[in-house]
Amino acid sequence: MTTSFNQKTCFLTGGSSGIGLAIARTLTQGGARVFLFSRNEDKLHKALEELGENAAGLAGNVASEKDVISAFEKCHQKFGKVNVLINNAGVGIPTPALEEASLEAWQTMMDANATGVFLCSREALKDMKPAGKGDILNIISMAGQRTNPGAPLYCASKFAARGLSSGLADQALQYGIRITDVNPGPVDTPYWGERQVPREKFLRAEDVAEVVRFILALPEHIVIREMNFDSIPWLTK
Repeated sequence: MTTSFNQKTCFLTGGSSGIGLAIARTLTQGGARVFLFSRNEDKLHKALEELGENAAGLAGNVASEKDVISAFEKCHQKFGKVNVLINNAGVGIPTPALEEASLEAWQTMMDANATGVFLCSREALKDMKPAGKGDILNIISMAGQRTNPGAPLYCASKFAARGLSSGLADQALQYGIRITDVNPGPVDTPYWGERQVPREKFLRAEDVAEVVRFILALPEHIVIREMNFDSIPWLTK
């Protein structure tokens, strides 16, 4: 299903592969102008070649204040003010034994999964508040609602992002800005690497993109605070 997003400028983090690239495809096909902000420059260039003239981007780190500000400036130069922010960038490092976990792993996940949401949301609000409308979608996952004994640090970073998102939603609603947490269960993406998991039972990246499309296509007076979803094969494992 195609929805028209011709008047939308979307700033999308982690958009060069997996869920982010699937979202970028869906939005550009609907006419949106999508600015990708991604750490991997090679993957970013490949994504931009695929997406065409409605896409632009910059490589950088979502946890770097300097990089984020620079990326928003580039987006403004190319497409104008941001109407939609999708905080999708994320990192997951398995930590089955907490006593063996490193501070580096903790900081890496908190930076990508929570600090990035703060920095990008802060910049997007500078565009959205004067306009009196806008959408911020935070791709958090069900790991922000239920703990996993194999990934306590990852869950902590996602719980942090969810808490930030909830507080931001309370602030932003009075300005006509909608904040939505998008919480998929496991998704079959490169995130899993070589880990032995039943990926055939997981959601697809395109499923998440379809949920994003649905949320953004809603009339502006409708706000969904959280969207939780999963695949039937996974739930009935």
